[in-house]
Amino acid sequence: MLTRFQCHVALELSRARAKFGPLHTAHEGYAVILEEVDELWEMVKQKQVHRSPAAMLKELVQIAAMCERMAEDLSLMNCDEGKGVR
Repeated sequence: MLTRFQCHVALELSRARAKFGPLHTAHEGYAVILEEVDELWEMVKQKQVHRSPAAMLKELVQIAAMCERMAEDLSLMNCDEGKGVR
């Protein structure tokens, strides 16, 4: 059973796949993830009273979705099947 966060990530991943093509290189994947992290960082630097929890959650979901997308698009999920991530 998926957590609420995982459900949000799955929906974002599906939306991104429908809107954009697959990631082709590690550089491209890194750039996409970095863009999302930078957007979160801009929010983090704001005073807490000016932060939007919903906007921060949206960025966290996008970061997680893009990490999963990169792992899948670059076939990184096949490198250690059954052994777990170390």
